[in-house]
Amino acid sequence: MSLIVQKYGGSSVSDAESIKRVAKRIVATRRAGNDVVVAVSAMGDTTDDLLDLAHQVAPIPEPRELDMLLTAGERISMALLAMAIENLGHDARSFTGSQAGMITDAQHGAARIVDVTPVRVREALDEGAIAIVAGFQGFNRGTGDITTLGRGGSDTTAVALAAALDADICEIYTDVDGVFTADPRVVHRARKLDRVTSEEMLELAASGAKVLYIRAVEYARRHGVTLHVRSSFNNNEGTIVYNPTEPGRDENGVPVEEPIIAGVAHDLTEAKITVVGVPDIPGKAAQIFNIVAKSGANIDMIVQNVSAAATGLTDISFTLPKSDAQAVLTALTVERDQVGFSTLQHDDQIGKLSLVGAGMRTNVGVSAQLFTALFEAGINIEMISTSEIRISVVTRADMLNDAVRAVHSAFGLDGEAEAVVYAGTGR
Repeated sequence: MSLIVQKYGGSSVSDAESIKRVAKRIVATRRAGNDVVVAVSAMGDTTDDLLDLAHQVAPIPEPRELDMLLTAGERISMALLAMAIENLGHDARSFTGSQAGMITDAQHGAARIVDVTPVRVREALDEGAIAIVAGFQGFNRGTGDITTLGRGGSDTTAVALAAALDADICEIYTDVDGVFTADPRVVHRARKLDRVTSEEMLELAASGAKVLYIRAVEYARRHGVTLHVRSSFNNNEGTIVYNPTEPGRDENGVPVEEPIIAGVAHDLTEAKITVVGVPDIPGKAAQIFNIVAKSGANIDMIVQNVSAAATGLTDISFTLPKSDAQAVLTALTVERDQVGFSTLQHDDQIGKLSLVGAGMRTNVGVSAQLFTALFEAGINIEMISTSEIRISVVTRADMLNDAVRAVHSAFGLDGEAEAVVYAGTGR
């Protein structure tokens, strides 16, 4: 008997019929002789609708109460799913995040998991029941408050449960057939990947690929959890995200020839700030980024220009989430005289394209091929960043989709048939 953890996103449980379809899949897994634990998201756009409602009654909702509100969405879907499974003749028990032992820190809205003690979940399994756990939520022992894990929190819940319960696999069900070489909503002939390393998936998720969230991939990689990303709308095999024993080998240590490129990711959620006229002397960059760090922002790409010989001044540009930009601008403005820069520039009309592939380590000419493809498509590059298996560029937001399609074709990633997106609104 295997222990399988399954996660179903909001588009998979968007209405009563969808919930009944998911219940049948879960029961089929149980009838095949497996123990089953399910992490479930709120129905459809429920979380977004609750957020909209909160902002209608309070422009800046109190974080503790906002978490109390948002966790209602998952409680609704977990109870309905348990009812649907019971109606099919199988015992099912639903648990909130706190009941399932998801212990977090006290950070409302973006809590981190510090411990997982799924005692009640294990008891339910031992008694032959299917355990349904509300994703996205946890509990802080110190304050006694309910917390939420932030966007993609249900993925993280599923992976954390899989690790704590020593599950054989964690299945992430979504509205596409797996991990694709690009977002099939943008590149209609994107190809599904049968397998991808956790290292590549981490880079894709960090670069804007939305099929898996970075925190879930990080948790899976750290705890050795194998993921199977697949569609809840059919029984097709999806994409296995695995931890290789070493580069160039699969999860069993067997040598494999890795493809040069795993995929192309894109991101429209970042902004660029340029600190203009910074004295080009030691310590100024440290001063600037200490201020940024204190504002709580996460920096992505950084570029510093060569200083002008006549003035001894330089410009420093960096990208960060759009939601963090105003706080950073305010913090830097307060410290302007201390740092000694001239002005600040804010640009929220940028897009980031990232080319990811473990095969980059051993193949030359990838950068040249990328930049040639962008040049031939008439795409201007504003910033460049690289890692061992990734190249990222920043361009204009309104040119990003064209850039993704051009690069995808240039690297021979286009498939023969159009990819199918079964649901989801993209909110």
